[in-house]
Amino acid sequence: MVTKSALTNYFSKSHYVSYRVPTTSQAEINKIYLNPVNKNKKRILFTPSRATPMSFTAIFTLFLILSPLVTSSSLTITDNLPTVYEIIAGYNFPIGILPKGATGYKLDKTTGEFGAFLNGSCSFSVEGSYQLNYKSTISGYISDNRLKSLSGVSVKVLFFWLNIVEVIRNGDELDFSVGIASASFPIDNFYECPQCGCGLNCNNVELATKLRSNPFVSSF
Repeated sequence: MVTKSALTNYFSKSHYVSYRVPTTSQAEINKIYLNPVNKNKKRILFTPSRATPMSFTAIFTLFLILSPLVTSSSLTITDNLPTVYEIIAGYNFPIGILPKGATGYKLDKTTGEFGAFLNGSCSFSVEGSYQLNYKSTISGYISDNRLKSLSGVSVKVLFFWLNIVEVIRNGDELDFSVGIASASFPIDNFYECPQCGCGLNCNNVELATKLRSNPFVSSF
């Protein structure tokens, strides 16, 4: 019977070569000891040049790490979020209450807090009867048929710019309030989105309803 001390004594006096070989079980690779092969009594370890297969545990761990990144990336690419125009249409407003070129929005569906973002400030005239000005950020609270606590939109009345603070849809009309005065417009005036600078008459074609007087002035 070969004892442990005998094996220890043998290996301490011998030269051996150990090398690693891949196994089908991918368990810890056994060392195989051979008879002495050189005179310098050095232990030489040979490792095969071919990389051993990655363990199942390592692959599974890598998958868990990368899967959230892949998922979030695909959501960014495939999710088709509604535009700001679709959002306001969902609250029964025509898209023309905002000018063309809105770049984004924020919406808290619980409170109704709403914000729309433009590339910059935007102003235009409608049929020469009144002027509108939009800031780069428009905010307020939106609900079905009503925009309240509005900021970022103003209208020129006589020689003064007044903030439009509320917009209410009342059947086929939109009521705009500047606090001290209000005016109503047919809703079909707002089926088209106006363009900054030229409004609805950019191609010298009448797209807006003919407004011969400023309704805000007549409401005083």
